[in-house]
Amino acid sequence: MPELPEVETVRRGLQQSVVGRKVLKVEVGRERTVRRTSREALIDGLTGVKIISATRRGKYLLCDLDSGQKLMMHLRMSGRLIIADPGAARPPHTHVVMHLANAETIESELWFVDPRTFGEVVVFDPDKLKTQMPDLAKLGVDPLTDEFTPEILRELFKKRRGNLKALLLNQHFVAGIGNIYADEILHLAKLRPDRLPDRLNNATLTRLHSAIVEVLNNAVAAGGSTLKDTQYVDLEGQTGSFQDEHRVYGRGGLPCLSCGKGRILMTIVAGRTTCYCSACQH
Repeated sequence: MPELPEVETVRRGLQQSVVGRKVLKVEVGRERTVRRTSREALIDGLTGVKIISATRRGKYLLCDLDSGQKLMMHLRMSGRLIIADPGAARPPHTHVVMHLANAETIESELWFVDPRTFGEVVVFDPDKLKTQMPDLAKLGVDPLTDEFTPEILRELFKKRRGNLKALLLNQHFVAGIGNIYADEILHLAKLRPDRLPDRLNNATLTRLHSAIVEVLNNAVAAGGSTLKDTQYVDLEGQTGSFQDEHRVYGRGGLPCLSCGKGRILMTIVAGRTTCYCSACQH
């Protein structure tokens, strides 16, 4: 958490509020946030450059810079990006601050806030992606930005081992899906999380493909999911609302909202707490 829908929501905020603006100054607090390079490398890579795009692959936020380099930001477990007025009181654990301007006057601050410090911010050379950002280079298909059809999903499943839940969580397989949306996708597709991929027929794979696209798009439209135990908000500090539409995630022991017959079971699959309906997921 955050997963693809939350990161896409933040990306849209960056596109609206940050793209086209110049970074006049950069502050770096805790160096763990810039551990991939250094405090000096981030400051040097961002100071005086203009942000010219905001894109996303899986859970990675990517901004093209007019220097030819790219800015990568990953929120991981508890990271947040907040746009604020200059001089506003910063929350605890604000580890990176970018001072943004349209001309030469600072008009906004972009804060990277991360209590657990698993997230990171880095400037890298896109021509050296495989060496400087190998995890990004190895990402699988992004279901909302790449070509993604039932036929492509079928090819991805060939010769794959493990169960459906493990594959959906594997970022080298499909990029961006985490625990929340894996459970919701499998519920909509009426598939148990421990099903084996080599036993799915074409109709079932088509249903799974449709569920992946539908759940992720609906979650993006709702601004993502903000859970009671997470920090996620959008760039303006607003919470998402897709948690109100969860059918199984976090509902262990409760009646199924879809079939009205089964109860939501909670177990461990692929090392993660997993919720599914005992009646309508087969």
